[in-house]
Amino acid sequence: MLRAAASAAAAGALMSGCDPHRDEERGPARDAGPSPSPADGGTHRPAHAARPPTRVPGLPAQIENGPRDARAVALTFHGRGDPKLATALLGEAERAGARITVLVVGDWLDAQPQMARRILDGGHELGNHTLHHRDICALPAADAYAEITGCADRLRRLTGTIGSWFRPSQTRRATDLVTQLARKAGYPHVLSYDVDSLDANDPGAPAVRRTVLDAVRPGSVVSLHLGHAGTVAALPPILDGLRRRGLRAVTTTELVT
Repeated sequence: MLRAAASAAAAGALMSGCDPHRDEERGPARDAGPSPSPADGGTHRPAHAARPPTRVPGLPAQIENGPRDARAVALTFHGRGDPKLATALLGEAERAGARITVLVVGDWLDAQPQMARRILDGGHELGNHTLHHRDICALPAADAYAEITGCADRLRRLTGTIGSWFRPSQTRRATDLVTQLARKAGYPHVLSYDVDSLDANDPGAPAVRRTVLDAVRPGSVVSLHLGHAGTVAALPPILDGLRRRGLRAVTTTELVT
């Protein structure tokens, strides 16, 4: 059941999905610039250090799932939206003993720099989901590279590393060009997924739960989103369904290493 904190936040939730039409309705994302660091005269302290980019010899440049003989799955969240809903979701995961991977949008970190610390302090994993959540595969190379490195710079300033993974925005799979640019920026692998929860469309918690549990398999990487009340409500029954199948929710790095 959705906790009280999530219910209170639902009315003001920001849409954080990967639907390009949602971004258009919201208007162009504002580049607020990086959060100030102590070296810049700012007051934000670095969060607990994040893991550096994950490198697994033998795995492809683009990863959709982990080992199918694993008794685990990775729940990965596109990181944007109302921080109250994000915090409620992290709390649900932690109460169940689950660890998740959050791929953050850089301009969200500009507005909510404290969320980097909150995610890491919960034992979760951070990654890069571009700076402004543009259609990265449609951008010229220089602009696409700036989207990757812009978010990486924010993660480095707040956490000490550029994060464990890069996931392209507004697409399930990166083009060869975007994969090469991600590697140039320091990410050996691009993180895709094999299960799309479709939660960004706000179908309601029961539909999100059914979509995930009907498709998930050992080793799956599941795509979900912060900032949606239905996702917060769906997470406990999803985790319960995974437990009933003998599956654990772990970070993506834990899944593939």
